[in-house]
Amino acid sequence: MTETTAPLTENPRTRTAARIGWAILILATLYVCYFSHLGAIGFVGPDEPRYAWIARDMAETGDWVTPRLYGKPWFEKPPLFYWGAAISFKLFGVSEAAARLPSAVSAFLATLALAWLALRLYGAETARWLLLLLPTTVGMIGFSHAAATDMPFSGMLTIAMVCAAVVLGLTCNENSPVIPQTPCFALVLFGFFLGLAVLAKGPVGIILSGGAVFFLALVTKRWRDAFRLFHPAALASFCLTALPWYILCARRNPDFFRIFIIEHNFKRYLTPEFQHIQPFWYYGPIILIAILPWSVILLRVGYDAVLSFRQRQWKESNSLFLALWTIFPLVFFSFSQSKLPGYALPVLPPLSALAARSLVLAFQRSLGAARWVAVAVAMLLMAPVGVFSYLALIAHGGIGLLPLSATLRWASICALLGFLALILALWNKSRAAFLIAIVVVLLSITAIHGGLKDIGVQNLSIRASVQEARNHWSDFAPGQASSFKLRRADQYGLNFYLRREVPTWSPDHRQPGWVFGSKILVGDDWTRGMDCIFVTELDTFSQPVVCKDPGAN
Repeated sequence: MTETTAPLTENPRTRTAARIGWAILILATLYVCYFSHLGAIGFVGPDEPRYAWIARDMAETGDWVTPRLYGKPWFEKPPLFYWGAAISFKLFGVSEAAARLPSAVSAFLATLALAWLALRLYGAETARWLLLLLPTTVGMIGFSHAAATDMPFSGMLTIAMVCAAVVLGLTCNENSPVIPQTPCFALVLFGFFLGLAVLAKGPVGIILSGGAVFFLALVTKRWRDAFRLFHPAALASFCLTALPWYILCARRNPDFFRIFIIEHNFKRYLTPEFQHIQPFWYYGPIILIAILPWSVILLRVGYDAVLSFRQRQWKESNSLFLALWTIFPLVFFSFSQSKLPGYALPVLPPLSALAARSLVLAFQRSLGAARWVAVAVAMLLMAPVGVFSYLALIAHGGIGLLPLSATLRWASICALLGFLALILALWNKSRAAFLIAIVVVLLSITAIHGGLKDIGVQNLSIRASVQEARNHWSDFAPGQASSFKLRRADQYGLNFYLRREVPTWSPDHRQPGWVFGSKILVGDDWTRGMDCIFVTELDTFSQPVVCKDPGAN
């Protein structure tokens, strides 16, 4: 018994309504996951405020070649994100949302490009599900809302790999019209977007794309197709895109090559100098978390891979390209001596495409195959709801980011919809169950973003401390502010919001002004005689306390 993709008696009016419904759900998913509440919280972590500072400096000084942090050249990353954020600042003003917009746009473009590839390789249904699954993963939501280089790099690399698939001839099948063997436009686009990936994070873009294509050619013996990527059109497009900035920056800054190429690329990969040491298997759990709540679908992906291998079809399968695109970056970064979660982001698009394909195959092959995947997803969605509800009941006023009433309201709605998805799954309505699961994810994102905007912002960023200081003291002067034992992330954030490199406060050389200090030091002698304010009473974060120092007695 199989679950058909559409009723046999479906009329044009029903088909049109279904298309409109899919379009509305897809557009809502893309907006909620990528563009909603970009500025709900202030800059978090040490990277966001530093990257935003450099972008603001570019927009204000007009120097688009040399990235500068606090007036000094800073070569940890290439300029693509800085350029995008600086343009966004010029168009929309300086804000957190403007700084994060390049990441959101990159995620959006990469999703559309990958959906186009899924359409050509597998058909319309897989493309539709990809447009729902990929944006709703934890990794894509998180990094699309981060003012960092990870999503621009992953997005540009994804589009380059889609163009590579066209050049390799993978899109010439029954799902696509006839495409020339070496389409010049695809070659130019491949070089252009690969150049943008190199401008986003450096030469690693060449390694990741080249490694996946190399092993595809090695396994399938399609060397002639692989060498098309070295076509003069692709090489010229790549060089014209990537090389001008590298040449200009190296000419203006003699130490650029040593700092960027040697220290921040080779040493970062080959040595533990940057202190991001993790075990070899580190990216396994990271990927399972990044693709939540669809991690259970990976079991079907593995099953389909084993089935293809047993039937000796894997060398001819278009999924081999996506599989190598997934595996090679994981293996490459697993050998790195410096590991960060963002390094696994380029794996998420092709892995989600494989998940969407396996899901559609489960729908088409049998009711049982899709039903138990849907049951597992429904249970996965309901599990954290019960935990959050329990914590909300025993907590005083709420849990972390959301107040008690908001937590219970969100938990109740999600539990109800999750239970409905479970019933539909057991009733052999697998597609409907997954659509309900998508709605649960969208409602959860909206609830969490709303909570962050309403009350939780002070828990995550020092922006609230700066705003509270401005509101509490009418004579607050950023030029007279200092810091005392702040976390690294808070220090960089304070520098950005006060538009200066804030000096360190010393109890031995006190001057009139305002001191931003760590909350865990409240009650120590250094606050004695000062007028201090607390932004939050929650103890889950080391939120700074702000004190007005009258100066030495």
